[in-house]
Amino acid sequence: MTHFFNKNKRNTELYIIGAGPGDPKLITLAALDAIKSAKVILYDHLINNELLNFAKKECIKIFVGKKAYRHTIKQEEIHELIRFYSLSTGNVVRLKGGDPYIFGRGYEELQYAIAHDIRVTYIPGISSMQTLGINQIPLTYRGVSDGIWALTGTRSDGSLSADLYLAVKSKSTVVIYMGMSKLSEIASIYINAGKGNLPACIIENGSMPQQRLLFCQAKNLKIAATEKKFSNPAVIVIGNVVQLGNSIIESAPSLINHLDENKNFFED
Repeated sequence: MTHFFNKNKRNTELYIIGAGPGDPKLITLAALDAIKSAKVILYDHLINNELLNFAKKECIKIFVGKKAYRHTIKQEEIHELIRFYSLSTGNVVRLKGGDPYIFGRGYEELQYAIAHDIRVTYIPGISSMQTLGINQIPLTYRGVSDGIWALTGTRSDGSLSADLYLAVKSKSTVVIYMGMSKLSEIASIYINAGKGNLPACIIENGSMPQQRLLFCQAKNLKIAATEKKFSNPAVIVIGNVVQLGNSIIESAPSLINHLDENKNFFED
């Protein structure tokens, strides 16, 4: 955990917490302790509401979520709620899906809090890209993937990260957050780079009971997702590590959970 504080205001506290990818059991003990003692919880759309049951009965719970491509509350309004409750009640939990510092705007909220002399504790969460491992797909593997590119599919101006043009040239796993509206563009980039045949996977509602997996080749991302009606929340993974997951599933199906019904993962 990381602490930032002003010695003169030790009773004013904000906890910026990652709730993990969805399964409530994947939250950390430190985060759970903070939820149990919170006076106010400002929670996002993608957190599991079961976590709110651990809060005190008198805890004030306020939904401040933003659904993909439909921002129902402005970030400035969230900042104002952080300021008001941190200064008036203290012990405020800002509960965010995944990890707050991976495309979660959590660091913006920390900066705002520090500027208003609010003591902050950051508690990291399991990122949604780690649902790959839950589904037998490693993020890295010796000789197969040299690293990880974690990219946003939706920058502040609505565009896909231009870093994908660099990532496609590498031997690393590419994970794209918030990219479901950019599947055609992503597929085209891989096709134009001569890598359209790379294995890809879309994980929808990762770690949750309603989780779905879609395996295809990078060039077919849009076609396959449209056919199977995949949508947000989802992460897109492209790279040869996806094929490793397929191999494990095929070799030991009785030992693996989260099996997908599609057996012909990489057909043309």
